[in-house]
Amino acid sequence: MGASAREVALKCLLAGEKQGAWSDGYLRNAIRREGLSGRDAGFCTRLAFGVLQNQMLLDWHISRLSTTPPEKLEPAVRDCLRLGIYQLLFLDRVPVHAAVNESVVLAKKYSRNPRASALVNAVLRAFDRGRGEGLPQPEELSVRYSHPDWLVKEFSCMLSLKETEALLAANNAQPPIQAQVNTLVTTQLALTEELTKAGITATPHPWLPDCLELEGTGNLEELYAFQEGRFYVQDAAARLAVLAAGAEPGMEILDACAAPGGKSFAAAIQMESRGSILSCDLHPHKQKLIDTGAKRLRADCITTAVMDGRRFDPTMENRFDLVIADVPCSGLGIIRKKPDIRYKDPIPLEGLPAVQRDILSNVSRYVHPGGVLLYATCTLLRRENEDIVTWFIEKDRDFTLEPFTLPGPVGQTRGMVTLWPHCHGTDGFFIAKLRRKV
Repeated sequence: MGASAREVALKCLLAGEKQGAWSDGYLRNAIRREGLSGRDAGFCTRLAFGVLQNQMLLDWHISRLSTTPPEKLEPAVRDCLRLGIYQLLFLDRVPVHAAVNESVVLAKKYSRNPRASALVNAVLRAFDRGRGEGLPQPEELSVRYSHPDWLVKEFSCMLSLKETEALLAANNAQPPIQAQVNTLVTTQLALTEELTKAGITATPHPWLPDCLELEGTGNLEELYAFQEGRFYVQDAAARLAVLAAGAEPGMEILDACAAPGGKSFAAAIQMESRGSILSCDLHPHKQKLIDTGAKRLRADCITTAVMDGRRFDPTMENRFDLVIADVPCSGLGIIRKKPDIRYKDPIPLEGLPAVQRDILSNVSRYVHPGGVLLYATCTLLRRENEDIVTWFIEKDRDFTLEPFTLPGPVGQTRGMVTLWPHCHGTDGFFIAKLRRKV
């Protein structure tokens, strides 16, 4: 018998602390390895993500009730307490006895301290008793929403206090699973009917065409509709970037930092797989990932290659109608999907703008006169977004911002736009469209 949903969630948290494993990747593999069912897989993911989304708040509660501060507790004991308090605080449908008893069992199994299970039991029982008296709340936004101080300060420099809090809350919300319809092989109506028959709730996106929001999916990769390439998973924000780029049938396109391939797939579908897309990435193993996705979606116009976006390739100069540069970034726009991003060391992020400038400067040379250069990131920081584009335009007078219009709450832009989770209901994302002069 495989591990339970709670045990897999605990293993995920420990792997993140001890090995630096990303929670989404670890869970994807662990859920498959342990054979968790759709419901258990969803519960496991909710537990692991929920703890990471609220880790600082959970530790604040632990510090109120434990004589040993959280940072001095054995990692397994600390994570068992986090899991238990998270269930008691946020999951109304989980019985108290289940949240407490299962945490105690896991502490007994994973801790080296024979008294650990008693500590876990005592702290969780005390927390449960305190709920009836009205739980105190931390005053600091950083602790209340479990975002480190440096990150709250970054957001506060761009937003009002009210908007900052709304963004932090949105980062801790459960995002919808969004399926982009592969119109090369099906329609939104036909896919909806197929998914409904498979027991999945598929609702049309409120303002993005050919996009469905899914519930009750289990393992998406096991769905026949997925295996047959009738949809791919992609947030609305990334899809909007390709819409802004204006991919059309017959174009020759370069996706310069393509992995895992979502924008290449979106462009191929938008151009009816007529034309050519060269999808490149720095890492050779990611080339196979893109190839596999393109084959599944029957996007025959996509070919792949390994390429360093910072190194000039003279064979590509002035060649492409459209170059997409979705550059490496801090990823702070996708915290709601990768909650552990918020806890990473901010120091290495300081070097990212230099990398982004190098890539943008280099791949701009691959755009032919009159063509489009699309710059995109999944972060919200100005120094990686507007500042990079402004620097580039001032340096290279051959390119100018080109206004574009997107559906829904985005509407008309002056050539660049930041999408915010609390405003647009999407991932945090930045899009800039630049046209090369003829």
